Amino acid sequence: MKPEQRLDGLEEALEEHLDGLECSWQRANGELTLMVPRDKLLPVMQLLREKKALSFEQCIDVCGVDYATYGQSEWITTAAANTGFGRGVVRDVPELRPENRFAVLYQLLSITHNVRLRVKVFLDADEPIVDSVIGIWASVDWFEREAFDLFGIMFRGHPDLRRILTDYGFIGHPFRKDFPLIGQVEMRYDPEQARVVYEPVSIEPRTLVPRVIRHDARYEDGWKPAAPEVEEGQPDA
Repeated sequence: MKPEQRLDGLEEALEEHLDGLECSWQRANGELTLMVPRDKLLPVMQLLREKKALSFEQCIDVCGVDYATYGQSEWITTAAANTGFGRGVVRDVPELRPENRFAVLYQLLSITHNVRLRVKVFLDADEPIVDSVIGIWASVDWFEREAFDLFGIMFRGHPDLRRILTDYGFIGHPFRKDFPLIGQVEMRYDPEQARVVYEPVSIEPRTLVPRVIRHDARYEDGWKPAAPEVEEGQPDA
């Protein structure tokens, strides 16, 4: 069966089994993304796992997303030095949108039907909390801990929700858009105390902007190099 045919069958199964659960989906670039309200996540995930027409036996990844500056760019510039990264840009903290600021993405795999599905749940900034699906797929244990550590997203019902990548005393969540690029503190080894110590950050916050790519006529449609000049008396090539 061709990939497009498998997606057609998946859409038909979603229409049949998710009726009344306020879900929607988008199909683009040969992929299907299912949007689920966060209060319906557990029953939807249970259906995706148990229904034979769906049979998503594996959850291969869970990750967080911060949409605070979605569609914006801090790298836009009209001038830069001619060599390398030579110009600094002030990185202003953007005005954050509280509604649908965060999202949790689940990548599901059906071995039975040889098809994949992306599930997306939006969360607000005030209470980025969603139910844990560890009771459905045990493999999400460390994935949910990583999303908690880096984005501050809470997974209700997780048996051991604690940091997994950063230090125990780490302040903040480093993948949030409002987290300072220089961090909150810096650390060094103190030989007198024979231990690592934390101190206020001493470097200056700045974003380096890469060299601007200049206009080049060689990439315009119809351009071709000039024919070489032929000296008088020399035969044409």
